[in-house]
Amino acid sequence: MAKPEHLDVLVLGSGQAGNLIAWHMAKSGLRTALVERRWIGGSCPNVACMPSKNEVWSARVAYVVDHAREFGTLTTPGKIDMAQVRQRKRDMVTGTIAAFRGGFKASGAELILGSGGFTAPKTLEVRLNEGGTRVLTADKVFLNIGTHSAIPNIPGLATAKPLTHIDILEIDYAPAHLIILGGGYVGLEFAQAYRRFGSRVTVIDSFPQIIGREDADSAEAIAQILSDEGIRILTSTNLVKVEGQSGKAVTLTLRGAAGDEKLEASDILVATGRVPNTAGIGLETAGVALDDRGYIRVNERLETSAPNVWALGECAGSPQFTHVSVDDFRIVRDNLAGGHRSTTDRLIPSCIFTDPPLAHVGLRERDAQRQGIPVRIAKMPTAAVVRTHTTGENLGFMKALVGDDDRILGFTMIGAEAGEVMAAVQTAMLAGLPYQKLRDAVIAHLTMAEGLGPFLENVPPRAAV
Repeated sequence: MAKPEHLDVLVLGSGQAGNLIAWHMAKSGLRTALVERRWIGGSCPNVACMPSKNEVWSARVAYVVDHAREFGTLTTPGKIDMAQVRQRKRDMVTGTIAAFRGGFKASGAELILGSGGFTAPKTLEVRLNEGGTRVLTADKVFLNIGTHSAIPNIPGLATAKPLTHIDILEIDYAPAHLIILGGGYVGLEFAQAYRRFGSRVTVIDSFPQIIGREDADSAEAIAQILSDEGIRILTSTNLVKVEGQSGKAVTLTLRGAAGDEKLEASDILVATGRVPNTAGIGLETAGVALDDRGYIRVNERLETSAPNVWALGECAGSPQFTHVSVDDFRIVRDNLAGGHRSTTDRLIPSCIFTDPPLAHVGLRERDAQRQGIPVRIAKMPTAAVVRTHTTGENLGFMKALVGDDDRILGFTMIGAEAGEVMAAVQTAMLAGLPYQKLRDAVIAHLTMAEGLGPFLENVPPRAAV
């Protein structure tokens, strides 16, 4: 066994929070090392957020070209070069990884490539990718080990070798018929992208609606937008059996309200959820407790059951967004400096990058009903925003939930630039402003955010007491 090397700080996992904590600690003068088995920078810049949105944008360009005649530009029907789509994505990833390597060099944190497992509290044995072993101990340990795609235990599915969100980013063809299991964020973004690349696409979800965490009106609007582009969506439908091999030919046996159905396809993409990367790395030996789903159990300060060991990002059960992982880092950083930051008081936004996108922050209508929170609801079609008259991007709606004190409690938008408009509303929510301040703000013409004025004119008056 290699001789133990002692560090001030040891980070396991090169996700957003892991990188930031390593760089911060090293810049503070502490001897710091980060161990990463494969993805320098984590999943977001390599195989998740950024690469997928890169290809989503390529698909949008293809869609615009196909509809160019509507805007007065005459083109022949577009032909998709999927190898170039992939290369554009790869070039972006290469540049991003170089920037992450630069972050380690500039901070002085050591980047160690290898697979680690705990052999004792705060003691990690690392099997180096280049060969050999190192044993690292540290005063402080930070876990940022992420999650991976869940493959449901359905007869024939695993042996069919389905695509995951990682695999589909590396194919250089548009499947003849792509079956997507799961109607969540990942599944729907790829569904629309590959439909625009020319694939026939079917989405299968076992739940009664797609994007199950959203309000019904949001799910219905997105479903209609995708259906209008030719995507078939099957809800309340279970996959019973798979025969064949993805990439060649597969036959799926489905069971829905109308009975069983057999569906022929060329490829399967599994997008049914995530599993934490907590198994088989000795966390129990390190004294780190897990919850009943396999995520690391943490308190509101992201401290684990082991002294001086923290968990950040998805592995700690934090919402699975890069921006939340970044905030996890800020919470830990500030608390180590004597602060009192907590995960319990965060206003977390989300955005699904379909076209148009769906953005949300705060309370949802169904949650308000479930919790008995009185709200007034304002709603307006995106087509009422003046800017859409010039762009033609008029699908979707805006919806706000306003409390008795006139503060905005929740906001949802489906429409062009929804994420940017949401950020303006989120700022008002964070400031605790009454909705009238945003309604009466002078916002530049012609922007999508300008629509907030007439939209908030629709807030119903308070009920008479």
